[in-house]
Amino acid sequence: MTEREPIKESAFQEIIYEKKDWVATVTINRPQVYNAFSRQTLEEMAEAFRDASWDDSVAVVVLTGAGDRAFCSGADVKEYAREYTRRPREYWKYIAQMAECLDRLRHIGKPTIARINGIVAGGGNELNLACDLAIMAQHASIRQVGTRVGSVAAAGATQWLPIMVGDRRAREILWLCEEIEAQKCLDWGLVNQVVPSVRGPDGNDLSLSSADEVKAALKDSANRVDLTALDEAVQVMCQKLIDKFPECLRYTQQQTNFWKDLAWALTIGHTQDWLALHFASLEPYEGMTAFVEKRPPNYRGLREKAAQGGSSEFLWGPYQKTCQQCGAKGLPAEFRFCGQCGAALEES
Repeated sequence: MTEREPIKESAFQEIIYEKKDWVATVTINRPQVYNAFSRQTLEEMAEAFRDASWDDSVAVVVLTGAGDRAFCSGADVKEYAREYTRRPREYWKYIAQMAECLDRLRHIGKPTIARINGIVAGGGNELNLACDLAIMAQHASIRQVGTRVGSVAAAGATQWLPIMVGDRRAREILWLCEEIEAQKCLDWGLVNQVVPSVRGPDGNDLSLSSADEVKAALKDSANRVDLTALDEAVQVMCQKLIDKFPECLRYTQQQTNFWKDLAWALTIGHTQDWLALHFASLEPYEGMTAFVEKRPPNYRGLREKAAQGGSSEFLWGPYQKTCQQCGAKGLPAEFRFCGQCGAALEES
């Protein structure tokens, strides 16, 4: 049987793919948007994961983000607002691509390490959860964002967080969408290690015990983020994994994936269909638009609309009016004039 030709490491636009000394590194290379992933990013990562899986010169796969500000901030919300709130059927295809990417990462047949070098948000945490192990820089943080922006983190987070951190903590993470500092991530089991990442002017790591101290230290221009300790810790973990039997590691990965795979298999199809339908409603429109416009979403406005007997599912109400002038049908209930001919509409 002819072996598959390895992929060229320069074949990608939105990721960097490198292979060296038994380690393949996949870097999301969109620092201008905090390494948020687009549909193209997902396609490129899936292809890199397939190549790493099939390449016998790769023993460990490391996933990370470019720079020192973000591991991955999740999906590109501007792409969501531009594409998927306008054509929700396309979101069904998008979730299919994300599912393929996460499947290839989980079933890669080799240990995977999330090198968390900065912000982890939304779908970025689903990438983290899909990895076998995670090492986190002290200045980094994790948060889910679904209920803040009109979506549901059901492409990994709702399935895997209860397994990883327990039911109550999973609900807190998913419902409140609050930032989780590095030490709490370690305490809760979201990561395996936290390493120092803030250095002072003397070149030594600062002794910091809380997220507030980290943020205060980074406001001082004399201090800086330094990822040397992170890289060293990832390298140590890689070497430990390389010095294990590959077939035994592969099957151990398969077995320890059991509960994650079970939860995923029972729900991802439902996720794909429900989210595609949901993106035709008001909540994602308001959430994504507010993000793009850099304003708070009008959460209570939607609640008040429903409480007063209105429609919180449609931007201008359900499609129920008919224009008596031109006969146009399905006009939104709150329209006062026909969008086709401009005639005044009767109150329904």
